[in-house]
Amino acid sequence: MKKTFFAAIAALILPATVLSAQEYKWYGFIRNYVTYDSHEGKSGTEDFFYYLPYDNPNYGAADDTDPYAISTLRFASLTSRLGLDVTGYKIEDWTIGAKIEADFYSGVSGVTGTAQFRLRQAYMTMAKNDWSIKIGQAWHPMAADMPDVISLNTGAPFGPFSRTPLASADVKLSDALTLTGAAVWQMQYTSCGPNGSSADYMRFGMTPEIYLGLSYKQGGFLGRIGADVLSIKPRAYNTAKGVYSAGAVKVNDRITTPIFFAYAQYTKDLFSIKAKTAFAQGGDHLCLNGGYGVSAINTDGSWEYSATSNSSTWVSLKYGKKVQGVLFGGYVKNFGTKDEVSALYFSKNSYSNMTQMYRISPAVLYNLGKVQFGLEYELTGVEYGTKLVKGLATENLHWVANNRLQLMAKYTF
Repeated sequence: MKKTFFAAIAALILPATVLSAQEYKWYGFIRNYVTYDSHEGKSGTEDFFYYLPYDNPNYGAADDTDPYAISTLRFASLTSRLGLDVTGYKIEDWTIGAKIEADFYSGVSGVTGTAQFRLRQAYMTMAKNDWSIKIGQAWHPMAADMPDVISLNTGAPFGPFSRTPLASADVKLSDALTLTGAAVWQMQYTSCGPNGSSADYMRFGMTPEIYLGLSYKQGGFLGRIGADVLSIKPRAYNTAKGVYSAGAVKVNDRITTPIFFAYAQYTKDLFSIKAKTAFAQGGDHLCLNGGYGVSAINTDGSWEYSATSNSSTWVSLKYGKKVQGVLFGGYVKNFGTKDEVSALYFSKNSYSNMTQMYRISPAVLYNLGKVQFGLEYELTGVEYGTKLVKGLATENLHWVANNRLQLMAKYTF
């Protein structure tokens, strides 16, 4: 009786649009990996998110046996996921939605420990006519389109990878063309610098990362182009790490770097092909193989910087329905810095003495309703070297490779 009374009062006071019914949809999956690697390397929690193999520290010595050429095996379901989509709420002609998504990825040190629930995405959306707004933590606009691989790394570091706080807006220019603008902050995926990988450099810079792009969708084709500008202050004080200490003086060091990318996708019947390429100065905050160095120290104690340039490209093909074949290929090239640098801050997921790398990854998937099984082989090779000249290794160039074999079992609900 009380509920009916209060509902009647609300109906008299509030506009009808406020009382629109909300719909809740839970989703997620249980995913298990069994993974074999022939070479230890830089990787994420439980070593499932694999970036690249370690360099051989004995290369060129009398006994250049690689100490990291050790086979390893692991099994875990820590990437299992749970999410909630909220739709159906309307107010003053605006359609409101929301998403919150988490998984059990964090909390494991190496291959030991218990995985903890961590936030992946949490954002609200507002749509009206040709406008759509997103506010919260979501995929970076350059990272949202991913290849068809079963590996947890989803093709990284051969393409931008980041979920981050942002405010973005899409406006439809026509039925096929959409303009996107976004102001992006940093949280989990951060810039490198004198004090390690940290979001402080953006906090001191007080400037969000700015993205602007165009999307074209017609029939089975989807294409995107975009540009991104990041401006950070690596130091707030004239100390080695840029943090305050007795006698420290405030400085206004700043480095501004651009990133450009293009993405294309075509789907027809059971076949699809996707490709993405990015050219970046820096780009370490997007898990790309880049960074920047100190190119000059001024008389007032401030520093000048020079960023590395790098290109990252991947292509993936998929065919089939119940049984699917997938092929992924990626290539990264490090071009070094424009100026000579005395210190080089490089991506925490890579190493500054890498010059180029590749990955080839075929996979077979078997789909049985909501159950999926996958078998994937992944070959990742990196060329390392010594004696950095303008941020690029020039001597003792040599290749190191890892062979990964991975089994996956997944139930989606």
